[in-house]
Amino acid sequence: MKDMNSKEKIMEELTLLLMYLSSWENDNPLEEKYKQSWKGYSFEVMNNLTDKGYLFPAKHSNKSVTFTKEGMDFAEELIKKYFNN
Repeated sequence: MKDMNSKEKIMEELTLLLMYLSSWENDNPLEEKYKQSWKGYSFEVMNNLTDKGYLFPAKHSNKSVTFTKEGMDFAEELIKKYFNN
C-alpha cells in the first residue's frame, strides 16, 4: 500500500505542476491575483488537491479551477523540485 501512496503523491504533484504551468492569471483588477487552470485532469486528483487547500472548491459548471495562495507556493516548490535538481 505504501507504493500506492507514493504513486498518488507523484500524480498529485505532477497534476498540480502541469495545471500551474498551463495556468493564467485572473484578469479582474479588483481581486487579488490568482492563477486559474482548465479542469482537464483527474477529478479524483483535483478533489484531493482541493482537500489539501491547493485549489479553491470549484462549481461543477465552471470549466476552470483557481489556485489558492498555498497552491501557487507549492507549485513554485515543485518547479524547483522537478526542474532545478
